[in-house]
Amino acid sequence: MLRAVYPGSFDPVTFGHLDIITRSAKLVDELIVGVLVNNAKSPLFSVEERVKILEKTVENLPNVKVIPFEGLLVEFVRKMKAQMVVRGLRAITDFEYELQMAQTNHKLEPEVETIFLTTSLDYSYLSSSTVKEVAAFGGDISQFVPHIVIERMQEKMDKKGECKL
Repeated sequence: MLRAVYPGSFDPVTFGHLDIITRSAKLVDELIVGVLVNNAKSPLFSVEERVKILEKTVENLPNVKVIPFEGLLVEFVRKMKAQMVVRGLRAITDFEYELQMAQTNHKLEPEVETIFLTTSLDYSYLSSSTVKEVAAFGGDISQFVPHIVIERMQEKMDKKGECKL
């Protein structure tokens, strides 16, 4: 069984992420979307919220599981008994960072390969940070994220008294 891990913070998940998830799920028997717990950042959504949102958005993909993790990616990959890491690339600047990470991971765990998928042109400019910034100023993010993300972001902003979507 070929199992891959697609890691990320997914704060929030975008159509770009979903593009990579959908396309990579076709290449493997099982895809694990690893939701990173990163204590160095202060995310908009808790890891539990991000997992629930992702589970809802990938429910139509039977070979995709969503699992939170913290620590080294290669440790998580080992624990999941995966053979591959999937990473999405938007631009050449992504490649430099991702190549360095892939080489480091390969040094730590030679049996794990990293594959890169370029994002569809429709989403090559899109990032979670951009979505949060547009939303903070009341912009329409419906072309960037699933409806469930819009709902959850609106709830967060209502609680904080920030701009409405």
